[in-house]
Amino acid sequence: MKKRDLFSTLRRPSRANDDGLVGLEVDANSVAAVQVRRNGSVQLAAGAVGPLAPGAVTDGEVTDRETVAEALRSLFSTHALSPQVRLGIANQRVVVRTVRLPVIENPKELAAAVRFAAQEQIAMPIDDAILDYRVVGGAPANDGAAPQLDIVVVAARRPMISAWLETMRSAGLQPVGIDLSAFGLIRALGELPGPTQEANVAPAKPTTSNLYCNVGEVTNLAIARGRSCLFTRVSPVGLDDVVSSLASSTGLSGEHARQWVSYVGLAQPPDSLEGAPETIARTRAALESGASALVDELRLSLDFYSAQDGAVPVERIVLSGPGSILPGFAEQMEPALGLPIATGRPSALSELDAVAAARLTLSYGLALEE
Repeated sequence: MKKRDLFSTLRRPSRANDDGLVGLEVDANSVAAVQVRRNGSVQLAAGAVGPLAPGAVTDGEVTDRETVAEALRSLFSTHALSPQVRLGIANQRVVVRTVRLPVIENPKELAAAVRFAAQEQIAMPIDDAILDYRVVGGAPANDGAAPQLDIVVVAARRPMISAWLETMRSAGLQPVGIDLSAFGLIRALGELPGPTQEANVAPAKPTTSNLYCNVGEVTNLAIARGRSCLFTRVSPVGLDDVVSSLASSTGLSGEHARQWVSYVGLAQPPDSLEGAPETIARTRAALESGASALVDELRLSLDFYSAQDGAVPVERIVLSGPGSILPGFAEQMEPALGLPIATGRPSALSELDAVAAARLTLSYGLALEE
C-alpha cells in the first residue's frame, strides 16, 4: 500500500518542499517546532520552543484559537521557520485500533473492508470522523486458513481536526499534513540500535518490538516493530501531574514547581541536596508517586497489547521527552517493569543540550519523511 500521511485529506508536499517542512507539536504549556534539511542525511535546520498561555490547549485540543495562533505566529516569525507544517496530535478524540482482515489486493476493496471493520471497533460515528489506515504486518496462510493482514486504523473527530487546521491557517501557516504524534515518535527514535544490535549495522527484519514512551505534559505510548506501529495510546499521566501535585502541596507556582522537580530528581539522596528540606521531601514524594503511576500505565499497556492476536514480544522501553532527563527517573521504573529502559535521543539533535533535545524529539519525528 502507498505510504501516506495520517488523515490523507491533506496533500503531501513535494520532495522539493520537504526541505522546508516543519514538525509541530503543541502541548498545554508550550509550542515546539523542528525544521529539517536533507543533504545525503537528515540534519537539523532549526528548532524552537515557545511558551503558550495556560488554558489555550486542553487535553490536546484547541480551546482558545487566537491565543494558540498568536503563539505560533510569534515562534515562526522569531525563528524564521518555514510556514509548511506537519502537526502531531494526541488526544482522546483520536481512536487507534488494529484489525485483522483477509488479504485484499484491490485498494478500493481494501479501503471499503477497513471502513466496515472500523464501524464495529471504533466508538464514534464513522461518517463524522476522518479515517486512515496502514498495513503493518499479517499472517501467512496456515492450516487451510487464508493469509491475513494486520492493519492499524486511526479515526479522529472531524471538528477537532478542523479546529487545528483553522488555527494554523489563522497563524499564517500552511498545514501540509496531520500525523499521529506516536507515529512521529517512532520515526524519531526508530533509528536507535537495539540492545543486541551494533550501531551502524543494518538490522535484519525485527522479530521483537520496542515500547516508546514520550513523557511530557501527558505521555505518548507506542509499541512498534521497526517503524511499524502495532499499538498506541495517550496516557493522562505525565509531568503535569507531578508539577500540579507539588504546586498544590507547597503553594509554589507552576514554574517554580517545575524547577524543583528538575533539580531534585530521583537519583540523589534527599539529604544530600541543598535547599528547604520540606520542599525537597515533597518534591521527591511527588516524583516517586508520578513514577509509580507511570509504571502502572506501562504495565496496563503492555498487558493489553500482549493479549492481542499476533502480538510481537516487547524487547525494551525507549524513554523520551522532558521526563526522560529527570535524574533517576528511568532507573526508578526499570526494576518494576522487568524490561531494560534506554533514553532515546535522535542523532540529528545530538548537538543540542539535553533539555532542548528532549522537548524537540517528537517534533523532529513529525518533520521526517515516512
